[in-house]
Amino acid sequence: MIFNTSDPINVVLILAATVLLVYLGKETKKSRIPQITLFVFLALILMHTVQFVTMAGTAAPEIVKILSTSIAVDFGLVMIAFLGYLWVDDIEAKVKQTKVVSNSLDWFWKKV
Repeated sequence: MIFNTSDPINVVLILAATVLLVYLGKETKKSRIPQITLFVFLALILMHTVQFVTMAGTAAPEIVKILSTSIAVDFGLVMIAFLGYLWVDDIEAKVKQTKVVSNSLDWFWKKV
């Protein structure tokens, strides 16, 4: 079974759900919520990669195209989820007055 993330409607729905979960994490100031989305997207990219490797020689060309496009979309979703997680983690660290591991994206957060 292929979870088709290359379909534009699916991408819009997944992106909307991701933005809503990051917003929920921001409002509750809990970085666990965007962290879950990040792990789901990492599992998706792993699943699509395994399917691509195992089906590449035997599958129809349109299935290979769908899988390769889904892998590319998954990379973008992982990047969005990771940035959302870092943002909410920074907010949570400020609220709890703890130190985050790395402030390497401080320049980015100041412009947001």
